[in-house]
Amino acid sequence: MGDGTVTTVSSNGVYSFTKPNREAITLLAGLGVEGDVHAGVTVKHRSRVAQDPTLPNLRQIHLIHAELFEEVAAAGFEVAPGDLGENVTTRGVDLLALSTGTRLHLGAEAVVEVTGLRNPCAQIDGFRHGLLKEVVGRDENGGIVRKAGIMGIVLTGGEVRPGDPIRIEAPAGPHRPLERV
Repeated sequence: MGDGTVTTVSSNGVYSFTKPNREAITLLAGLGVEGDVHAGVTVKHRSRVAQDPTLPNLRQIHLIHAELFEEVAAAGFEVAPGDLGENVTTRGVDLLALSTGTRLHLGAEAVVEVTGLRNPCAQIDGFRHGLLKEVVGRDENGGIVRKAGIMGIVLTGGEVRPGDPIRIEAPAGPHRPLERV
């Protein structure tokens, strides 16, 4: 499991599907991305708030691997960093293969703990018709494969910028495959 690089950072203070790219974002411990609509101790995603607004926010930060954009481009879809609502776009890290509880050290200070997979929704087809089937597939056993990135919580705050290194710290114990959160 090699280390990687931050390619792009994005945030948005209002609910929208895409997030504008920024020169830097600041992660806040226990909250998420400073100024981002999804930052908070309790759930902020609209569908989660509607179910139970008191649940802990396990989706404080969303990361996507830039390699996904290349994969969907091969299928005819143009997608750029921030387009799918992620806060951090990475390169060189197999995000989907990480274990639950993996810690990602972003830049000099920030630490994010991986909580699970993003569950892609129909809004993706609203962004680019037909894209949802490219980011959700099936494995050889018929199981659902979610490819639209991972979610995490911020353990240690700090500034994150494009070009920052990503260091992976695997959790103790056996590998625990990511599940949707």
